[in-house]
Order: sequence, then structure tokens, then C-alpha cells
Amino acid sequence: MKKKIFLRGAMGFPLGITIGYLISIFVSLVWAEGYYVPCEPELVNIMGNEIKAVVFQAVLCGILGAGFSAGSLIWETEEWNLVKQTGVYFILVSVIMMPVAYFNYWMEHSVGGFLSYFGIFVFLFAVIWVIQFLIGRQMVKKMNAGLSKAKESVR
Repeated sequence: MKKKIFLRGAMGFPLGITIGYLISIFVSLVWAEGYYVPCEPELVNIMGNEIKAVVFQAVLCGILGAGFSAGSLIWETEEWNLVKQTGVYFILVSVIMMPVAYFNYWMEHSVGGFLSYFGIFVFLFAVIWVIQFLIGRQMVKKMNAGLSKAKESVR
């Protein structure tokens, strides 16, 4: 199991960096008025220069990707019901996401900023969870229909 966690995390690290980079492109397209903003200006100020801030953010995005990816093994724990899987996964990714967002200055450094960011995170988590659940339910229906057909053709 430890090997599986490590391998999944190792695959998620570059994916996290890629997603972080794509988000910075999207944010720049929408709000930067024709300029590329690789990271928050507050992070650049704290780090001393842009390249240090970008490297720092890339590492944290990689950690975020590794955590989400390794954590996805929770969904493969067949002994757990869906509620337990969801709860444990949510706690795990929240514990990873919130510090990464805080240190990258993706949220305002205040109680209100934290709560606002966390609220958005919870909303997006719920939306993605519902979509995944509905897709999974459709797949189960298709498999059951296929099994019913196969069972009838055997008779």
C-alpha cells in the first residue's frame, strides 16, 4: 500500500504543477489586462523576487497535486462506505489545500478571507463530488443492464 501511495503521489506532483500553471494562465487572461501574472504580487514581495515566488508556488502546487492524487486511493478502500470515504478524503484534501492556498496568497490573510476561500473550496468539492457520483451511478446502471442481458441470453 505504501508503494501505491508513493507512486500515485509521484504521478500527481507534476500534474499539480501543470494545473497550477494553467490556472495562472487563466487568471492572467481574465484579470491581468493582457499581462501574465504567474503568482500573487504579495507572494513576490514576501519571497523577494518573482522567480523565487514562482518556484515556491510550483513546489506547493506539486505537493497539492501529490496529495490529491495519493489521497484518491481512499476511493479504492472497499471496506469503507461512501460517507466515510468522502469524509476522510475531504479532511485530507482540506488539510493540504488550505495551507497551500494560504502560503501562496490565494486567499486574503484574514479570518474572513480564510472562510471565504474555504467556502468556495467546499462548494467546488461538492459540485465535483456530485458530478462524479452521477457518472458512477450511470456506469453501474449500464453494467447492471449488461449483466441482465447476459443473464437472459444464458437462459
